[in-house]
Amino acid sequence: MSHQNRPSECIVYIDGACSGNPGPAGVGVVIRPHDGSPEEEVARAIGHATNNIAEYTALLTALERLQALNISRATIYSDSELLVKQVLGEYAVKQPQLKILHERARLALHRLPAVKLVHVRREANKDADRLARRAVKESVRANRMAASPLFEGDEESPSSAGQRSG
Repeated sequence: MSHQNRPSECIVYIDGACSGNPGPAGVGVVIRPHDGSPEEEVARAIGHATNNIAEYTALLTALERLQALNISRATIYSDSELLVKQVLGEYAVKQPQLKILHERARLALHRLPAVKLVHVRREANKDADRLARRAVKESVRANRMAASPLFEGDEESPSSAGQRSG
């Protein structure tokens, strides 16, 4: 494999967050390639979830992005000690919902053997935390809009918009 075709290495920061536990949740992912390529950021609302589910979803999101970007060498940093130690096999996974996500994460990491997962203190993970919190706010807003009787009493509902016969 020539130097030009070799996938670049990168540093990845991940975080999951929710408002309440469970509650509206989101994930944040920051991918910083070593080769000078532009940084990629992901802030995605994931609906109603626990904090641990949000953390696993952040990891899975990062692994999906690494595969899509053809990056096979990376260090992923998470401030969730539980997530890191469960994925590394140091802690047992007891919750049925987490077992499914845990297995998906382990399989994805098996396909990317040069990707390692490392625990960091919360202070070192500020960018991913900021994105996860932004995603939680989007999730909260979406929940409020879905529960709002916005179109109640209107002559025109969202389903009939654009279908007027003048």
